[in-house]
Amino acid sequence: MNMSSEFKVQSSKSMGAPHSPFPIRHYLSLYGALWRNSVIRELGFKVNFLMWIIVEGLWFALQLTFIGVLYLHTENIGSWTKWQVVALVGTSHLIQQLFTAIFLTNLTALSEHIRTGKLDFMLLLPVNTRFLVSFRQVDLGGFVNAAGAVCVIGYALHRLDYVPGVAQVIGFLALIVVGILIHYSLMLMLSASSFWTVRAQGIVWGYYNLFNIARLPDEAFRGAFKAVFTFALPMLLVSNVPVKLLVDKLGSPFEMLLLTSLALLIFAASELLWRTALKRYTSASS
Repeated sequence: MNMSSEFKVQSSKSMGAPHSPFPIRHYLSLYGALWRNSVIRELGFKVNFLMWIIVEGLWFALQLTFIGVLYLHTENIGSWTKWQVVALVGTSHLIQQLFTAIFLTNLTALSEHIRTGKLDFMLLLPVNTRFLVSFRQVDLGGFVNAAGAVCVIGYALHRLDYVPGVAQVIGFLALIVVGILIHYSLMLMLSASSFWTVRAQGIVWGYYNLFNIARLPDEAFRGAFKAVFTFALPMLLVSNVPVKLLVDKLGSPFEMLLLTSLALLIFAASELLWRTALKRYTSASS
């Protein structure tokens, strides 16, 4: 079953179902259909799927090797020990790979949807267009790579001889979700610039490359650089705060509150920009 058929089946079901102000079950069903379509697509390109996992795994191993070499020449980076930084690299990789699995392919494709007119088809469906643009495809390889990151985090905790409490683990996972939400909202806004510029892949991929900044402790940065990547583009907060909570380095809840507040603010800004861009697009089309 191709993508158009999946949408038509799900759309017909939604039009025949009782109206609900919060059609959660419908969207879960639709997302399940999108997952099935993604699995079928990945099975059709097994070699590409495996190669991508291998490439990402080698890149992750290279980053861990860099940390090992770095700590041959120093005992600490600020107050961060070697295995705390390994946990940080693992967490940064986990966030990046989950984001890649769920959102990256979709957000980088938005400008192409606009250019080719595919977005017009999406607008005709009885489904929230932002949902469709954001979740249309799933990169299953990202989940495999994320599992590797979890293993590295677990090993780092073992080397630290530290077992976090249940509340710490739950808080860590919640902050991972918050961090992904920040990346999603910022990249959606960058992708939405396609409504004005038609092509915005360069900007979007440029932002994605900035993920590498999150792999070092915030204490390694100073001045304007640290301020920009803490408040304007909160790369450092996204990875550092969850790890600080997990390894008991968080001095106060301020950083958690700051991260959560920024996530809500950026998400609201992305929704406002999305609605403005979509309104402009539909007005121009009509």
